[in-house]
Formats: sequence, C-alpha cells, structure tokens
Amino acid sequence: MRDYDAATAFLGEWGRFQRLVFFLLSASIVPNGFNGMSAVFLAGTPEHRCAVPRGANLSGEWRNASIPLELREGRAAPSRCRRYRLAALANFSALGLRPGSDVELGSLEQEPCLDGWEYSRDVYRSTIVTEWNLVCEDDWKAPLTTSLFFVGVLIGSFISGQLSDRFGRKNILFSTMAVQTGFSFLQIFSTSWEMFTVLFLIVGMGQISNYVVAFILGTEILGKSVRIIFSTLGVCIFFAIGYMLLPLFAYFIRDWRMLLLALTVPGLFCIPLWWIIPESPRWLISQGRYKEAEVIIRKAAKINGVPAPAVLFDTTEMQDSKPQQQQKAILLDLFRTRNIATITIMSLLLWFFTSVGYFGLSLSTPNWHGNAYINCFLSAVIEVPAYVIAWLLLRSLPRRYSLSGTLFLGGGVVLFIQLVPADFNVLSVGLVMLGKFGITAAFSMLYVYNVELYPTLVRNMAVGATSTASRLGSIIAPYFVYLGAYDRFLPYILMGSLTVLIGILTLFLPESHGNPLPENFEQMLKVKCFRNGQQTTGIRNSKENSKILVTPL
Repeated sequence: MRDYDAATAFLGEWGRFQRLVFFLLSASIVPNGFNGMSAVFLAGTPEHRCAVPRGANLSGEWRNASIPLELREGRAAPSRCRRYRLAALANFSALGLRPGSDVELGSLEQEPCLDGWEYSRDVYRSTIVTEWNLVCEDDWKAPLTTSLFFVGVLIGSFISGQLSDRFGRKNILFSTMAVQTGFSFLQIFSTSWEMFTVLFLIVGMGQISNYVVAFILGTEILGKSVRIIFSTLGVCIFFAIGYMLLPLFAYFIRDWRMLLLALTVPGLFCIPLWWIIPESPRWLISQGRYKEAEVIIRKAAKINGVPAPAVLFDTTEMQDSKPQQQQKAILLDLFRTRNIATITIMSLLLWFFTSVGYFGLSLSTPNWHGNAYINCFLSAVIEVPAYVIAWLLLRSLPRRYSLSGTLFLGGGVVLFIQLVPADFNVLSVGLVMLGKFGITAAFSMLYVYNVELYPTLVRNMAVGATSTASRLGSIIAPYFVYLGAYDRFLPYILMGSLTVLIGILTLFLPESHGNPLPENFEQMLKVKCFRNGQQTTGIRNSKENSKILVTPL
C-alpha cells in the first residue's frame, strides 16, 4: 500500500489548492501576533504621582511642593508613591510659611497616596493600570496579569494536541479561534482586575491552541518541500505581521477598552475560512473516514486542474497496513541514561532561558528610550529577518554553532547596553534590537534542533517537555521586566548573562546536522564530553519506524 504522500503526489507541491491553504492558515495566525503581545499596551504603566484633592487647603506654592523628590536613574524626580502629610502642609499654608525657605521639606513626615494617583496621559489615555490603580503596593499585579496569560498558553499547549487528535484539526482550530476572539471581547466589559486576568488566561489558552492546530493542519495537508517553508517562515512571519500591527492599533487608540475591541474585530474575518479550509485528510484516514478524505483530495485536484485517479485509497489495504501498536514511552525515558539525561537537562535550560530572553525583550519595549510605539514596531520588524536568517542557517551550517552564535550575539549586545552613555539613546535601542534579532533567530531554530536530537520513541515527549520549559520561561519573563523599576539595567544584565551562558552550554550538545534522525536510544548522538566514554546500559530500544509529527508548542 502506498503511503499518503505517494497516493496524493498527483496533486503536485505548489498548486492553487496548496497556495490557498498555505496563505489562509498563515493569515489565521495574524491575530495571535497582536493578542500575544497586547499586554505591552493594555498593561502599560504611565508616569504617576500622588493625587492632591482639590479640597485640600493648600496654597499653590504648597500644592506644588506636596510631592517629595526621589533619585531615579541619577536624577531627582517626583515620588510615585509618597507625598508629604497633607494635614501638616495645610497648617503651614494657613500660617503663611513658605516651603523650602521657612520649612525644611526633608524633615517633614510623609504618607502614602491616600487619595489615589494622577497619571500622565502623554503615552496612554487609559490602561488596566490606571483603571484599577495597579501601582505602588499593587504594582506586582501588572506583571502577574501577563504571567497568567502565559499560564493559559502553557495549559493550551497541553490540551490542544490531544483535542485535535480526538475531534479533528479543523473543528479545534475554529473552536480555539472563537475562544480567543470571544473571551477577548468579554475582557472589554471587565469590572475588576481579577475578572480581566481570568479572562486573559482563557485567551492565552485559545491563542496557543489556535497556533498549534493551524501548524498541525498545515503540515499534514502540504507536501514535504512546502511543509518546511510553512513551518519555519509562513507561520512565524505572519505572527510577526500581527505583532507589527499591534503598535499601529495602539498608537491611534490610546484607551485600553477600545484598543481591545479593535484587536478583537480581526478575528471575525476568520469566520468565512470555515468554508474554505478543509479538514486534514490524514486525520480523516486515521479515523477510518476514507470517503470524506477522498472528497477533499478530489476537490483539491479540481482546484489544481489535475485529473485524479479512479481509486485513491484501497480501504482493504489501508486497514491491513495499519501500524502495530507503538511501544509506549514514559517521561523517565528522557533520563534513562547519562547521555540522554544530560541532553534533556541542557535542552530544558536552553529552552527556558531563551524564552526568558525573547519574551523579556519583547515585553520591555515601553522601558526603552524613545517612543514606546515605535520601539514595539521595531521589535516586531526585527523578527522577520531573524526568521529568514535562521532558515538559511539551518539549511547549510552546523546546528550547534548556529545556535551558539546567535545566542552569543543576542546576549552579548544586551550586556553592552549598560556601558552606553545616557545620551546615546539611539545606540542603546539599536543594541536591544540586535539582541532581539539574535535571540529570536535562536528561538526559531530550537524546534528543528530538538527534533533531531531524540529518537522516535520519545521525540514528541521531548518536544513537549522542552516546550513546557519554554512556557515556564515566558511566565517569569514579565518579572524580569519588573526588575527595571528598581534598576533600569538589571533586566538586561540578567537576560544578557543567562543568554551568553546557555550559548556556551550549547557547544557541549551533539551536532545533528547531516545525520539521520535516531530511531532508538542506541542511535542517539553523544554529548561532547561523553563521546569517548562508555554508554550506560539498560536502555529500551524502539524498533518502530513511526512517523511522528512534531508541533511547536
């Protein structure tokens, strides 16, 4: 019996049908780009200071002096969370005393912002921070909002593959798109931070599930040569396009509720795709629904203008050729020998810290010098050449050196930011962009490298485990950005150091470029320091030559 690729080879690789599926599935990823990074503007923190009520009996001079100064980034600036005790100031004002000359301000008692805050409207008209006063004692809530979004992404990563295996790629694709769009719309009506955050977590679940299922559907429908471009460039670049649209929307819509509405509306344009994007014929065949699969393939042949053979699938042969049940693997198989355990631990660290660097730099764009909207746009634009360079490196150069080189580039230039003089703002932003370029390129190469390191039996499990490490990195990344409130350079020092460290670590991993995919544990490449050592015995072999679909979670 011919396999699926051979049976459908008559369709060609790049006909009208394949082009339609390629671009429509890629376009369905665009809303993921601006939803995934929307917290940059929805949870933006503007400059703020304690509010002084109009009814306070203060002269204009005392009102102006009511906020103490504090040292921030080497300069004196009004305190964001403290004010002088208003009762004392009212007494001084009533006595006709003047601040500074008659009263030493440094000796006055201070109090927290009992009457709320005044927020600058230079950058944002309103955000969830200004809506629910997520500043000072509650400033931890803003990064937690973003972290819980990525908790939703982590949960969605676990369930999306299982749901699509059970209920079909197309059904789950559009269901998760509806979850992402519908719950984003409900967020507009949030009456509290808690309600907004719970809904944001559910949006995260839909966001990653839509991404993963679109990836699976595309790789199952498209042919081998187009499949590689779709999974490396198509999906990633359309995600970057959505990311680029985010600052454009946010620049013209400065109110967080209206911005969220604008980001939700494009999801409605995906509804007509239900009647155009087909179910995966591979999945239908795996479920024994051969007639439905044949209808889709014959329709594809008609769209491509090629004749279809009279018999596409011989049902009897396909039933007889079903592969025997594959030996089951458990998580501990990733640690059964010293070699595979070392590869697994190093891979987990690699994914974790690369994710911290990528999301840390992406979410910190408002903290860079210059315009927050332009910075966010540049952060999105730089991803396009990063994906292209990563694709070119994967085609021709060794994996270890490509990964290590891009990580060294990303981490090294981010470390240099602290050495740039304060007046050289353009240079510091340029270094951040170069760092983002290197880390993005490395991030996009991790999937391919990870697949090539592990044998068939545990390959999907390994990708799942390392992807989980990546999601954990994205969950803590907002708190790396949060550290910038205490020291502007601290996030860059930490992210740069950790990225350089894992760049060094990568050099000890095996080189997989040009080697066949391992089918069992004995065929695994060895970590550099183990190559002359003796391999631990007691491994389990898998003699199955199974085809495993690897999805970027």
